[in-house]
Amino acid sequence: MIKHLVILQWKSFFRSAAFSSNLAIKILMGFAALYMMLSFGFMGVATFYMLEKMELNAFETVNRFMVYYLVFDLVVRYMLQKMPVVQIKPMLFLPIKKSTIVQYSIWKTILSFFNIIHAFFFIPFAVVLVINGYEAVPVLLWMVGIYALLLANNFINIFLNGVDAVLFSVLGLLASLGLIQYYGVFDLSIYTGPVFQSFYDLPLLAFIPVLFMLTVYWVAFKYFRERLYLDAGLSSKVKEAKSENLAWLDRFGSIAVFLKNDIKLIKRNKRSKTTVLMSVMFLFYGLLFFTNSIEAYQGPAWRIFAALFVTGGFLFSFGQYVPSWDSSYYPLMMSQNIRYRDYLNAKWWLMVIATVVSTILASFYAYFGWEVYLAILVAGIYNIGVNSYMVLWGGVYVRTPIDLSSNKGALGSSQAFNAKTLLLTIPKLLLPMVLYVIGHFTVGPYLGYLLVAISAILGFAFKEKVFNLIEKNYKTEKYKTLAAYKQKS
Repeated sequence: MIKHLVILQWKSFFRSAAFSSNLAIKILMGFAALYMMLSFGFMGVATFYMLEKMELNAFETVNRFMVYYLVFDLVVRYMLQKMPVVQIKPMLFLPIKKSTIVQYSIWKTILSFFNIIHAFFFIPFAVVLVINGYEAVPVLLWMVGIYALLLANNFINIFLNGVDAVLFSVLGLLASLGLIQYYGVFDLSIYTGPVFQSFYDLPLLAFIPVLFMLTVYWVAFKYFRERLYLDAGLSSKVKEAKSENLAWLDRFGSIAVFLKNDIKLIKRNKRSKTTVLMSVMFLFYGLLFFTNSIEAYQGPAWRIFAALFVTGGFLFSFGQYVPSWDSSYYPLMMSQNIRYRDYLNAKWWLMVIATVVSTILASFYAYFGWEVYLAILVAGIYNIGVNSYMVLWGGVYVRTPIDLSSNKGALGSSQAFNAKTLLLTIPKLLLPMVLYVIGHFTVGPYLGYLLVAISAILGFAFKEKVFNLIEKNYKTEKYKTLAAYKQKS
């Protein structure tokens, strides 16, 4: 029966209305997966020799930091790995045992790329260990124990799916412990390292993670089977009603209702909350450029490039998917008597507010010099004066329906890249970099910042004219967008 379910899944891919685009996406994803596999394989070999060159015991060092590797793996799974619950719902109408459906669903996650990719690190690493004098059988059992914990993460992710508080609490705790360890206050790895090392020193202990993995698998199996009925996804949870009128937004007039809707959407949905988290992570993107730790990023153009992403993390990650955030109810909204200008203005103000907040939060870059923070300020102004229009303009050509309850595609979608959106990349990224370089090499960096700021001020001056063009494009592409949102596969 499981073989039959696999055949049905294969047919659903080839019979999909979006087969041609799906095939292209799979090919691109295949190349990306191949690159990651080669990278992991290289790291598996290089890690040993790099640590030994640093006069560290490579095996003990890897074991010490394994706890952070496992936690990071769990966080990445939570953000990106999609649970195949939706795909099995049509099976409930057929005479198939519930246990078979659940086994198929869970085993499908086991064959996920998130489980396979780790083999390309640990197998080369284990081979290098054996070549350098470690005993083969204990190394093999150590790898079995580590991989059992990684597979346990796969099953734990089933329970964490939709439980943000638990995951972020654990993530916050581990991040705090990592910082404490970095500054030498408390070293968690001293206590966790011997645990993972014991899988090699006492090989029989490696079967404890295997038993743990089997236990979590059984719990996941029961969890799915007990909830495998038609009303599971239809019944609503009874919660205490809470009022969120967000009255302070009424000062924005006719666009206040859209702003309130967007803020509630961000607060209540998994995908939108992940976007906010990614925006916060973008605040630290500039550390790669402003610390001069990477020689390739020391050119003058990279300074303004980094500053654009530091202040525009939310703008780029949220703005490029307008109006896709509203795809689930966009047809209903288009049937109402609303002004497109109010809808677009609300999205624009939301991005402006987020950019201002990001620019203020990025003030810690002043530690690297006031010229660095000047780049942050200028980039923030440019993001508001120019890029806020560009992402709104490009969003109408993306037409990617978004599942707010899932993080699938949270890092981007292939449909976000087409000829028109790539063309809009010129004013978003290339223009400010070119303007800064011109000023930098003619007079100095301050002229470069001035040229970027002037272009942003011109953007403010022509806001109404630009919005007229954006509104016209949204109306022109309206029915294509509606048709795209109705396409589910």
